[in-house]
Amino acid sequence: IFPEMALPLWKNLLQTTRKRILQQRRLSLYNSAHGYEEELIKKKLQQFSGGSINLSKENNGIGILTLNNPKLMNAFTGTMMVELQERVTELENWKDGKGLIIHGAGNTFCSGSDLNAVKEISNSQASDGMNMCMFMQNTLTRLMRLPLISVALVQGKAFGGGAELTTACDFRLMTPGSEIRFVHKHMGLVPGWGGAARLVRIVGSGAALQLLGGAARVDPERALRLGLSEETLPSSDETTALGEARAWLGQYTEGPTSVIRAVKKVVTAGRELPLEAALRTEKDIFGTVWGGPANLQALVRRPKHK
Repeated sequence: IFPEMALPLWKNLLQTTRKRILQQRRLSLYNSAHGYEEELIKKKLQQFSGGSINLSKENNGIGILTLNNPKLMNAFTGTMMVELQERVTELENWKDGKGLIIHGAGNTFCSGSDLNAVKEISNSQASDGMNMCMFMQNTLTRLMRLPLISVALVQGKAFGGGAELTTACDFRLMTPGSEIRFVHKHMGLVPGWGGAARLVRIVGSGAALQLLGGAARVDPERALRLGLSEETLPSSDETTALGEARAWLGQYTEGPTSVIRAVKKVVTAGRELPLEAALRTEKDIFGTVWGGPANLQALVRRPKHK
């Protein structure tokens, strides 16, 4: 190949590779090579019914994801685990989305897994428990990587898997009297939905050891001190607190959709990729907004920096 032909080919190859990396980040962490049987575990999980995961998408680009199983303090049944995956897929395909609030029905967040399902799964094949773990890790990793700025609104209790779910959001807001608690130790377990890895990144390894090793109750005051929570909202009433969470999130999602989504994407790249790959990804994302409508309008306005 002549040198002048090699350069465009090489550039093309680089772009294709980068696209493939970005696509892989949307794909599963696990596949059959890891012993992961997704269709099999979904069939098993669907035997344990009850509750639902509801999603409403508002015109302002804010999605509200509601864990709805108030009889069991919004514990995850098997069908809820499968529904969560479906809602995440829906959010991945929502091109107008900018933000997401996750909360629980009936004034509490989530008490973890429905123990009936867990008992049944632990009494069956050993691989079922591992498959459930891989299934939930996949879903929560995809949730964390959504190009939406996400907030867990913690009312009442966020225990076990519920505490893990809060760590898959960018931010946590708590209401008076609420608590986050990684109770796994008392169940003879450690987190299995990716909660430990994410917790270390949020509060550091020392605090994570304390919270997991002590199965400690984290009230709003302690959560603020640890950097686990951003703010304690004034109200513990369900509807009022949701309004307060909307207003809090609004300060970060205000603006053109393409720009807000790009902000989340560059932060995700910076958190997850080695520096050089993160820089290249940032350059690619910059390219999607450079010369775009919001950029051109800003240049026309020529804002004065004060």
